[in-house]
Amino acid sequence: MSTAPSAPRSVVAARLRQARQLRGLSQREVGVRMGLDKDTASARISRYESESMAVSLESLFELAHALDVPPAYLLATTPAMADAILSLGRESESQQGSLATVLGALTKLPVTQRRALVKDIVDAASLEKR
Repeated sequence: MSTAPSAPRSVVAARLRQARQLRGLSQREVGVRMGLDKDTASARISRYESESMAVSLESLFELAHALDVPPAYLLATTPAMADAILSLGRESESQQGSLATVLGALTKLPVTQRRALVKDIVDAASLEKR
C-alpha cells in the first residue's frame, strides 16, 4: 500500500453512507434493519456517518447485514477496494476462491503483461455488455 489509511471512523462513515445511498435507504431504515428502535435508529446511524460515534465490531456486522454488503466493504480504505469487495461478495464461495487465485496470479506477473491481460478482460467484458 502506497498511502496511509484514513482514520477508521472516517472510512466506516464514508462506506456506510455510500452503501446506504446505493441501496436507497434512509438512516432510519438502516437502523431499523439493524434491530434498533425506530425512534433512535436515525440518530444512531447519523452519529456513525458524522463520525461522532465509533462503530463496534458487532454493530459493523449488523450494519453490513442491514445493507446487504460484506463486512469488509465497510472497512475498505479506497473506492477501488470497496468495489472489488462488492464484486467478490456477489459470487459464490467457490467462485470467490477461484477469483482470488486469479488475482494472486495476476499480481505476480510483470506489470506490462498484467496490464495487457487486464485490458483484454475489460475489453471482452465491454463487448459482452453490448
